[in-house]
Amino acid sequence: MRFSFAFAPLAAAALLAAGTAQAQAQAQAQQTYKIAYIDPLSGPFANVGELMLTHTQYAIEDINAKGGVLGGTKLQLLQFDSKLSAQESQSALQAAIDQGAQAIVTGGSGSSVVTALVQSVNRWNQRNPGKELIVLNHSSIDPEMTGKGCSFWHFQTEANTAMKMKALANYIKKTPDIKKVYLLNQDYAHGKQWASYGRQLVGLARPDVQFVGEALHPIGRVKDFSPYLANVKQAGADTVISGNWGQDMTLLLKAAGDAGYNLRYFNHSAGSVPGTVLAVSQAKLGQLTWVAEWHPGQADSPKADALAKAYKAKTGKDFLAPRIEFTPRLLAAAIDKAGSTDTTKVARALEDMSFDSVVGPVRMRAEDHQLLLPQVVNTIAPVDDKAVKVGWEGTNYGFRTDAVYTGNELAQGTECRMVRPAS
Repeated sequence: MRFSFAFAPLAAAALLAAGTAQAQAQAQAQQTYKIAYIDPLSGPFANVGELMLTHTQYAIEDINAKGGVLGGTKLQLLQFDSKLSAQESQSALQAAIDQGAQAIVTGGSGSSVVTALVQSVNRWNQRNPGKELIVLNHSSIDPEMTGKGCSFWHFQTEANTAMKMKALANYIKKTPDIKKVYLLNQDYAHGKQWASYGRQLVGLARPDVQFVGEALHPIGRVKDFSPYLANVKQAGADTVISGNWGQDMTLLLKAAGDAGYNLRYFNHSAGSVPGTVLAVSQAKLGQLTWVAEWHPGQADSPKADALAKAYKAKTGKDFLAPRIEFTPRLLAAAIDKAGSTDTTKVARALEDMSFDSVVGPVRMRAEDHQLLLPQVVNTIAPVDDKAVKVGWEGTNYGFRTDAVYTGNELAQGTECRMVRPAS
C-alpha cells in the first residue's frame, strides 16, 4: 500500500500532463490556417481574377469538407484585390499579414507584380523570424522567378515561359506552313520574355522562319488593335506570337476578324481565359494555338473530366485550370507531410514533393521550386465530332489536341542559387 500511495502524486501528475497535451493537440487541430488570395478582382482583368478565385475556393472548401489538414485544422481563404498593381499588392500583403495569413496564393496579376510581391515577402521573412509567409504562384511564369530571382519562399505551380515556348516550338517545327512571324506583346516583363523566347526557341526549331516585325503595347489599355494589325499585315506575317491575355487577346482577335486577317496565333494560356473561345468563334478567322496542363474535351483524362463535372455542378461555372485548383492541395499535402503549419517546415516539405494530380504525377523541383507538369499544345477550332467533340462558351468551337509533352521533356536548366534558411 505504501508503494502505491507513494507514487499516487506522480501518477496524477502524469495524467494531468497527458490531459494537457491532449487539450493542446485538440486546440491545435481546431486552429485555422489562413491563406491570402491576392489577384485582380476589379478592372480590365477582373474576370481572370474571379476565375482563379473560384478555382482556389473550390479546392479549399473540398479540403475542409474532408477534415482539413493535421487532423482537423481548417483552411481559411482571405481575399484581396491586387488591381494589377505592385503598390496595391503591397498593401494587400500587409493587410494579409495583419490578419494572420501564413500563405499567399497569387499569379494572375502579371509577373512584374508577383515578383514585387515575392520580394516583399522575402524582406518580411528576413525581418520577422517565426512569422514567415510562403508564396504559391499558379500563373505568373517569367523564368526569372525560378531562375536568377528564385526564392526559398516562392513556389511556382505552372510551367514557365521557356517550358511553354519549347512545347510550341516543338509543334511549330512540324508545321511547315508557318513562314513569317510577327511578335506582338504586352509591354511588361512577361510580354518581353514571351517575345524573346519566341524568337530564340522557334528560331532554333525552324531556322527557315523569318521574324518580320516586333511591337509592344500598353497592358490593358489598348481598345482598338487595328493599327497594330495593319503593321502585321504590312510586314507580310502569316503568324503572330503573342503573350496577350484577358481583354488584350479578345480585342486583338476581334480587330483581326473585323479586318479579315486570317492569322495563326501562338500563346501561353489564352484559351483558359473567359471570352477567348467566344472571340475566336465570332472572328471566324484565325487559329489560336496555346498550351496548358489540360484542356476541356481532352481525350483520356478521366480524373480531370470528373473534377470539371463536379466543379460545374457546385459553382455553375466552367472548369479550366487544374493547376490553380490543385495549388491549395499541394500546400495541404505539404502541411500534412511536415506535420506542422510552421512555414519553414512546410516549405521544406514542398521541396522535391511528388503529387498525384488530376493531370497525372507532378513534381516540385527542389533546386528552383519549379513544378514539372505536363503541357498540352492545343488549338481552338470548330467542333467536328472527331478531333473536337465539345463546344465551349456556348459556341460550336472547342479545343483540338495537337501535341502532349511531359514536364520532364520540357524541363530546362536553371540559374537559381537557392538561399535556404538555417535548419
